[in-house]
Amino acid sequence: MIVHDSAARLWVLSGESSSYVLHVDEEDRLRNLHWGVRLTLDQARSLLDRPEPTRRGFEDPAEGALDLAAAGAMWFGDAGLRVRFADGTRDLELVFAGGRRTEDELVLEFADRHYPLHVRTYYRLPAGGDVIERHVVLRNDGADPITVVRADSATWVVPRLPDYRLSQVRGQWGAETRLRRTDLPYGETVMTSRRGITSHQANPWAMIDDGTATEDRGEVYACALAWSGSWRLAVQRLPTERVTISAGFGHDPLAWELPGGAVGAVGAGGGQGGRELVTPVSAGLYTDGGFGAASRAWHAYQLRHVLPHPDEPRPVLYNSWEAVGFDVDMERQLRLAEQAAALGVELFVVDDGWFGARTHDAAGLGDWWPNPARFPDGLGPLIARVHDLGMSFGLWVEPEMVNPDSDLYRAHPDWVIHRPHRRRTEQRNQLVLNLARPDVAAWLHETIDRLLADNAIDFLKWDMNRPVTEAGPGDDTMWIDYVRNLYGVLDRLRADHPRVRIESCSGGGGRVDLGILRRTDQVWTSDNTDAFDRLDIQDGFTQLYPPMVMGAWVTDSPNPYTRRTIPLEFRFHVAMAGAMAIGGSLTDWSREDLARAAELVADYKRVRPLVQQGRLYRLSPPGAELSAVQFLAQDGAEIAVLACRRARSYGHAEPGIRLRALDPAARYRDAATGQSHHGAILLSHGLLPDLPPGDYASVLVHLTRDDSP
Repeated sequence: MIVHDSAARLWVLSGESSSYVLHVDEEDRLRNLHWGVRLTLDQARSLLDRPEPTRRGFEDPAEGALDLAAAGAMWFGDAGLRVRFADGTRDLELVFAGGRRTEDELVLEFADRHYPLHVRTYYRLPAGGDVIERHVVLRNDGADPITVVRADSATWVVPRLPDYRLSQVRGQWGAETRLRRTDLPYGETVMTSRRGITSHQANPWAMIDDGTATEDRGEVYACALAWSGSWRLAVQRLPTERVTISAGFGHDPLAWELPGGAVGAVGAGGGQGGRELVTPVSAGLYTDGGFGAASRAWHAYQLRHVLPHPDEPRPVLYNSWEAVGFDVDMERQLRLAEQAAALGVELFVVDDGWFGARTHDAAGLGDWWPNPARFPDGLGPLIARVHDLGMSFGLWVEPEMVNPDSDLYRAHPDWVIHRPHRRRTEQRNQLVLNLARPDVAAWLHETIDRLLADNAIDFLKWDMNRPVTEAGPGDDTMWIDYVRNLYGVLDRLRADHPRVRIESCSGGGGRVDLGILRRTDQVWTSDNTDAFDRLDIQDGFTQLYPPMVMGAWVTDSPNPYTRRTIPLEFRFHVAMAGAMAIGGSLTDWSREDLARAAELVADYKRVRPLVQQGRLYRLSPPGAELSAVQFLAQDGAEIAVLACRRARSYGHAEPGIRLRALDPAARYRDAATGQSHHGAILLSHGLLPDLPPGDYASVLVHLTRDDSP
């Protein structure tokens, strides 16, 4: 709901339990007056009666309080909007030019006092929550070009708090999304990706609290950026104790030109070389229920408004990569498919090595047709057999890449991202196709469209195994147009092949964000499938992203990457916390392990609706010896608890695992043992799971509300 006081130039944007209050002041600056508990219009209006901060020398009291932070005059901090006009002027002087609103969207327009630049800032309230979506549109209405030095989607103004703590995730390949909470220092803290992808090293979201919030209590302010390329997120703490978070696409020192002339658009919503720049969405959220409530609100938002098929259960898939590597042929794949089907697998995925001359990682990328020696009759017979076994069929592709040793590269060496007079840096023996070029984007769409049209493929694992380097002429616009064209290709493929589901992968978790999730159904969380490491990776992942999209594999022991030896049940129970899958070499598994794996797959399917559609409660801190998560049905009638003990120090017995959000007056029955538990006891004293002794012990507990007298 959006209400407005036109005389006061004040707007109140209210979700289910929070409000965001905007005011255009006497100098036409867009101020944020409130972000927090829900307010009425009258209550919000009273904020205008509160005294302004005392003006101090060398400071503008509005600094750190503006929702549209434009560089100019006495603004010396981080500015989300910075331009350079054709005559060299860099200062912006914006005046309010009007606004329009509906029940769920507000658009406020500003124009420069002299130069023909118009700025529209958009606010949208998706139904059923407290998330606010924002973006900005810049338009050049003049004849001379305007250089955009920075155009962030949103500057989020955090209310004055006693202190400030920053939560984010850090990582690298094989160690993504590890949660980090630190005191927020004074000055600017910048998180960024300059890699052309979201990156393994950081992820475009941040949360701020006063340093006292817990999983269950406390005010949390959060924002995330829906963009799958380079990005920048700056958290600023001023000497005045004001904090802002500014989020946008691109990285320093990129700049974009808005030329004069014919109408067009550049960026997330338009075409190259136009007079408008449209930024991607930055979404923000306030909650007073701690980090757990923030995560659940983000998950609910994505299931309602981001994911293409939120009501579909993500299937138990099997991927053949770790079983065969590049040794892909019809016989091996059929044998694995039969074993996977016997375990209860629902989707069989053939990974790298099925196409072109791809018998190793130095050849074949770009040649997307079945290797004739390995599949002389094409993929059709394998797909038909997989379907006969009752499974869907999936295929790995990496269509944004090319090997120099490929027919595509020999025909079009100019199609890769490169700079004249500079070497073409190879990583994993491959180069990046310049998807910002319309002809390359058209080829990519045509190629994958033909692959899907000629084969009954149900699922694509869409990979990207390297970052962008040596960006060529026009490279500043390329960083935007590449992602925009990728989105366009994915959108067209989904429209033309509505039965196909897509997993986003980038050497593991290198492309995970709200932008790619709008166009894919799940993501590959990390190439590191070690269950011990995955507990922390998955904890950080679910701070923002829902378990439904979190690909989690059970692989071999010792683990192919870390060489750690972990029992089968522990590996399965860790993977059950997301979209569970299997990636081991099944032909090497013992008969006993295969039988137990089939039982565990069946266990997962019984609780899958809770994991993928329920509410997540993290019951232990990251790194704890005993890790536990709870999934609660939306109606509260069913619970799944996954408890995994990494180690037991000094032989100490674990305390009970206190569950969350149960009815204290109700009883809950254990589906495996039949034991009945009082809700009040589970809440106050906790669940005592029947864990085996020793390290790497785990259990799944499935409880249902018992309404019998």
